[in-house]
Parts: sequence; structure tokens; C-alpha cells
Amino acid sequence: MSAKRSATEEYLNKIHELTTHTEAPKEITDTDFFTIAKERQSVRHYDSHFKMDEKDIREILELATLAPSSSNLQSWRFLVVQDEAAKEELLPIANNQQQIVDASIVIAVLGDKQAYKNAEKIYGEVVKKGRMTEETKNFYVNSIVENYGKFSNEQATRVAMIDGGLVAMQLMLAAKAKGFDTVPIGGFHPQKFVEAFHVPENLEPVMLICVGKAVQAGFEKVRLPLDDVLTWNKF
Repeated sequence: MSAKRSATEEYLNKIHELTTHTEAPKEITDTDFFTIAKERQSVRHYDSHFKMDEKDIREILELATLAPSSSNLQSWRFLVVQDEAAKEELLPIANNQQQIVDASIVIAVLGDKQAYKNAEKIYGEVVKKGRMTEETKNFYVNSIVENYGKFSNEQATRVAMIDGGLVAMQLMLAAKAKGFDTVPIGGFHPQKFVEAFHVPENLEPVMLICVGKAVQAGFEKVRLPLDDVLTWNKF
């Protein structure tokens, strides 16, 4: 193990061990958006015996995919890691963060760098719903294929990462609204993940999201004052 990796794991383990609250997060009874946004926390301690139903997982992901995306190409893709052996395999790839194995599932959010190839399918459905003419659809599809098809790998990756971030946030809010807790993880080794889980080369790993039932709340939110991060019109 390299010194760099060892230091990373030590840092992440320190975060996991920090005392937050001894009690679990309070149960959400009001699913008003503002309540959900305020109560969502990054939770690192989960009930390792709790198993999520496929119905709940699918509903969370369905809600997540209502997020906006570049040209509505919906470049997000999800790999749900549910099997215990698969989570154990993922553990060292994610710097041995305990929540990987304790959470009910880990959702890998990925971005398809060739999502433009689905333009015909997506906009064809818009035509079927009577919201676009065939002529307009053809214009949209041709423009998308021509422009996105010319993207460099860097440009395509940027789109995939932005779309992935949008869907990931919506996923975490949807999970909270349904009574589950989450934590996003960017501290993992993307290339090792790609190799271990046979990820197609057109898919770019964005982040991992642990989902489950918390046994201990996350950190109380501490945020910079708005005026520290806000600028009007120009810098």
C-alpha cells in the first residue's frame, strides 16, 4: 500500500470515527422540499442488517431521473451494488470506507459519453406524445448527433460529470423523502472500479452513493455565510 493511499484511508477513517450524534436521524414526516433539503445529511453509520426492497430502489431512481440533463440526453447510468460479495470487492476500491459494506446498497452513478446516440429514441417519444413535429425532431436529432459527436473525450466527460452531479443530488433528496439516508463518495479509485466491475469504456464513473437506514445521524450542517459565496453580476 502506498503512503499516499494509506494517508487517504486514514483521513477517511478519521471522518467515519468522528462523533456526531448517538441517535439516528429524526424520522421525516413532512416531505415538503424545504424540510427534505434541510434534513438530508451525509450519513456514514448504517444498519448493516437492513435490506432495501427493489421497489423502493426503483422508485428512488425513477425520481432521480427527472433531473435535467444536457439536451435531455439523460446521460446518467446506474450500477446498483447490492450483493455482499460485490460490496466487499468494492470496499478497498473505495479506500475501505465502512459505509460501503454497512449500507443496504451502493449506487454507482456513471455518465455515458456517447449518450447522444440515444437522441432519436428520446425525441421520437416526444413526437409520439404530440409535443414535437417529425420535422423539428429530425432537426434536433441531427444537430445533437453532429455537435456531440465531435466532442473531445474531455468535453464529453465534462457533460457526463455535470449530468451525473444533477441526478446524484436528486437521488439523495428522493431517498431522504422516502425515509432513507445517503452519503456521496468521491474518494474511490475510478480506474480500479472500472476494471473490477467491467464498466464499458463509454461510461465515466461520477460518484458512489451509499443508501440505507442510518443508526447514527450525520454531521450537523455547518455552511459558510451566503455572502461569502455570493457575487452579483461580475467578479
